[in-house]
Amino acid sequence: PTPPAGASVPVVAEPPLVSLVTFGPGDLYWERFGHNALLLRDPHSGSAVAFNYGVFDFAEANFLLNFARGIMRYRISADRWVSDLSIYQAEGRWVEEQPLNLTLEQRQAISDFLMWNLRPENRRYPYDYFRSNCSTRVRDAIDRVLGGALKAQLQTRMTTATYRSEVLRLMAPDTLLMLGMDFGLGPAADRPLSEWDDSFIPMNLRHFVAHAQIAAPNGEVQPLAQREREWLSARIPDPPSAAPDLQWPFTLAGVAYAVLLLMLFRARRHSLARLSFSVLAVLFELICGLAGSIVALMWGCTEHWGAWRNENLLLANPLCLLLLGAWFGSAWRAWQPSRFARRLGVLLAVSACSALLWRVIGAYQHNLAWIALLLPTRLMLAWVVTRRATVAEPRTA
Repeated sequence: PTPPAGASVPVVAEPPLVSLVTFGPGDLYWERFGHNALLLRDPHSGSAVAFNYGVFDFAEANFLLNFARGIMRYRISADRWVSDLSIYQAEGRWVEEQPLNLTLEQRQAISDFLMWNLRPENRRYPYDYFRSNCSTRVRDAIDRVLGGALKAQLQTRMTTATYRSEVLRLMAPDTLLMLGMDFGLGPAADRPLSEWDDSFIPMNLRHFVAHAQIAAPNGEVQPLAQREREWLSARIPDPPSAAPDLQWPFTLAGVAYAVLLLMLFRARRHSLARLSFSVLAVLFELICGLAGSIVALMWGCTEHWGAWRNENLLLANPLCLLLLGAWFGSAWRAWQPSRFARRLGVLLAVSACSALLWRVIGAYQHNLAWIALLLPTRLMLAWVVTRRATVAEPRTA
């Protein structure tokens, strides 16, 4: 088998040199996590080919539908190194190369493995954000020729990171997308990661490989990677070193929203106050209902395992949409909530309180910020809807 047009792996007596190449984050949301590749270089001519996992195409048939279902098949490609460099230079992303200290047999083995991956029947593979992406595929290829030596080292060393913290940290520049991903992730995203697991981030794999040790042919211990070579420097700011702390901003926002609703309800003798209350209540239930519907679908109807068993369904779920009629009606002076609305309002409040209780008694999901944001308003709306009569208004002559 041969690489696609424009890329070729030189056929020489000596196996190609092998390097891990890491590309820094980009501006687009799918570039925020960075990228890496395996570089094979002809030891005589210096010509090189980059093998890139994680290649996808939006124009592919049913791509968006399969993406939503969590059934994704990405592919590997082989590209001329100079072409890759020009692309990442135009995007303003940094590029660094780490030559690997592999034996001739290991270099040949990784070359053969990558060429086998390029065969039409092997080119596509099931993609997973955390367990089978561009970085983990490169990591696994290196570990394969090392006989498991890399995994043996990285799996025993724990980090302070989780899938959630890494996602929030790297997606922080895209605030709305970051918040949506945080709300949509379940407890599986909150378990502590070993260095092996945390290497799903290309920049982390680069760091771990730089500190990994392997056995040299003479039996001595040597570094897995040689000194790094910087090809390009970044024109894009580095991502933050830690995930943003949402606890206090969400707490203040949640309390402020609830207090505003209370003030508007107490002033409901004025038409503008009633209308404002109605709009804010409808907006809250609409957002909660739609968010809950998406979370429920991701749990029950997709392969996005990171979203399964999401406890945020206790805070926001599709039942919230059933209260839209009640809050629309609150804009009228003579509004009287129905028995159904009162009972549903109490049920949703109890559900939200159970999210807090579940968190206090030791639930694994890190969603305290979302509880602080949504619970105050949920309790306020439950109090409002359970009032059997509207606030008495003074008679006028």
